[in-house]
Formats: sequence, structure tokens, C-alpha cells
Amino acid sequence: MKIILLGAPGAGKGTQAEKISERYAIPQISTGNIIREALQSGSRLGKKTKSFMDAGQLVPDDIVIKIVRERIKKKDCKNGFILDGFPRTLPQAEALDKLLKKDLDAVLEIKVDENILVERLSGRRVCPDCGATYHIVGKKPMVEGKCDKCSGTLIQRKDDTAETIKERLSVYHEQTEPLIAYYRNKGKLISIESQNGVEETAALVLKALEDLK
Repeated sequence: MKIILLGAPGAGKGTQAEKISERYAIPQISTGNIIREALQSGSRLGKKTKSFMDAGQLVPDDIVIKIVRERIKKKDCKNGFILDGFPRTLPQAEALDKLLKKDLDAVLEIKVDENILVERLSGRRVCPDCGATYHIVGKKPMVEGKCDKCSGTLIQRKDDTAETIKERLSVYHEQTEPLIAYYRNKGKLISIESQNGVEETAALVLKALEDLK
């Protein structure tokens, strides 16, 4: 299965992607992680990406598309993949359509009340080494302050502080929300109302995918 996950920051896309990955044995591909891999690879594309980031600039769409293209060519994507955090804009979605040649099974939208999003984001902690995410209430690590996967030290991202969250949501509404209508018009969109618990939301997500199959 080839799946895109959409949702505002804090909607729980990463957590649900992990659940889908476990069920269908397909990789979760997040933009942040694949850019990190490109930087670490030392490849020409990685070096080009680094030049933009070192200058404090956003990585251009054409470079991100190339990174995605290289990632989905790998053997672990043979039976499908989950794109988490990409595309973010209509130009990225259109470029992805050309890359996949309409070979896309579903676009899952995780819907969450905005007040809950603010609460979730301010409590989120991430591992800067492997990209794993946790929450001080809903998804605590086994050892406080340490990543379960790689033992890295967890941090609060600068853009997860309360004063920046509403600005992030504003950017989402402006740039990424139009993708919902874009994929709905293509007949690919499945909307899921987030529940109080991760497992309850996961049950709805997995049922929707089973129904699709």
C-alpha cells in the first residue's frame, strides 16, 4: 500500500504511521528523517541540501522531491510506504503525482480539535538522533528523558513551544490544508476523527485501510 498521511501539526501522524507500518510491514517515510539521512550520506544531493540548511533557508521543493524519489526506490518500499509530512504544499503534491504516476492507494487525514493540538504539541518531546517522538502525558519513554530506540536525550523542539504553535497552525491552514480538497477531488481522501486514545484512533485508521483493500 502507498499511503499519505495528512493532518495539522500535533495530529499524531507519526504515531499512526508507526501503527500502519507495523500492520502492513511497509516503511514510514518522514521528510525530516529522509533529509537527515541525505545529510549523513555525504552524497551530492545531501551536500546540496546541507548548503540550503546551513544558510537558514527552506530546502526547495525540487530537491525534496529528488530525496523522496531516491528513498522510495529502496528495497523496503517494494510493497509500499507511508509518507508522513510530505507533501506539504500543492506544488509538492503535483510533483508527487508525476513521480508516483497515479499509483497511490489512499490519503489519510487525521482530524483533531485545535485546542487539543496546542496541548499535544507543547507536551511533545523528540529524539534529535533518530527522530522518534514522545509526549510527557500520552506517550512517555521508558526512561524519563531518554529515547527508547537509541537512548538519545529527548528535547522539546523550538517550534513546539506554546508561543510558536499557533503560528505553525496558521501556516498549516494556509499551505497544507488545501491538499485535503485536492485529494478529495481525486477520490483518495479518507478522513479520520482523532479519538482520546492512540489505540482508539489507530483502530479507526486500520479499519479504514482494511475496508479499502
